[in-house]
Amino acid sequence: MKKIGLLSDTHGYVDEKIMEFFKNCDEIWHAGDMGNIETANTISKFKTLKGVYGNIDGQEVRATYPKIQSFICEGVSVLMTHIGGYPGKYEKGVKELIQELKPKLFISGHSHILKVMYDDKNNLLHINPGASGKSGLHKFQTAVRFVVDVGEIKEMEVFEKQRN
Repeated sequence: MKKIGLLSDTHGYVDEKIMEFFKNCDEIWHAGDMGNIETANTISKFKTLKGVYGNIDGQEVRATYPKIQSFICEGVSVLMTHIGGYPGKYEKGVKELIQELKPKLFISGHSHILKVMYDDKNNLLHINPGASGKSGLHKFQTAVRFVVDVGEIKEMEVFEKQRN
């Protein structure tokens, strides 16, 4: 069993309240637009960090984190990328990647809109944790935490805070 904290679009800002929300997590997954390598380093000092780079990330982040992550966590196949779309509106190339890799969990960021949707056609759960940072048009900072245990994704909780 692993407890996962999931965020995206920090844009160089690590919110202490979100880190508090993640305090009992085993790992933090970042779905891109970290903003800078210092943000990644701050998070990775707190918990184990898996991440992908996003469209605003510079060379240091891109040299450290891939564009796409595909891995197994507690029996759940995971596919994560920053710009991925969502069920019925996947970005170019993502639909083919999903069909090839057949993940049970597909994670993307970029939209700054929190979404948790099941894709019946591809038999997967899609999560976009929204935006955890302060840059962008979003009115709320959001993040998600959940448990992955013996092939199941469960106990999902959402963090939401009015953006200052």
